[in-house]
Amino acid sequence: MTPKRKQRLYIVTAIVLLAALAVGLTLYALRANINAFYTPTQIATGEAPQGRQIRAGGMVRDGSVRRDNETLDAIFTVTDFDHDVTVHYQGILPDLFREGQGVVVMGAFDGEHLEASEVLAKHDEKYMPPEVTDALKASGRDVSGNRTGNLTSDSSATKAALDPQETP
Repeated sequence: MTPKRKQRLYIVTAIVLLAALAVGLTLYALRANINAFYTPTQIATGEAPQGRQIRAGGMVRDGSVRRDNETLDAIFTVTDFDHDVTVHYQGILPDLFREGQGVVVMGAFDGEHLEASEVLAKHDEKYMPPEVTDALKASGRDVSGNRTGNLTSDSSATKAALDPQETP
């Protein structure tokens, strides 16, 4: 191999290694900033990672909001009407936060409850966060918890349980 070819080989190898290092560091940095959305059902079935930042959404269950009069602590339940997740939040809740409304919370799940770092409430009477709407549709429920019959799963047993008129 000629000295000129050897020099080109070293340059190309160095460029490839530097590019791989840059891509690796970028992916490592972005890994910590990815917040996946999970429904209360997914959290209850163990699909949500513990100790990592996640987003969870659903409806605030009626009668579940408890506030501490001495501090800014609030404990409430988020539901998709199949499963519930208890949320602990320390801070000022948004003005539009109330029971029976859609909410998205960001925080870490510790196996028992979600320790929220941020609570996002819907911004008007008709808006529902798209993730919450999709999660409720997937569970076959509407925003008030009533069954809609529009299940996205192919479980015939579940569909048969919802449809009282069975064909012989």
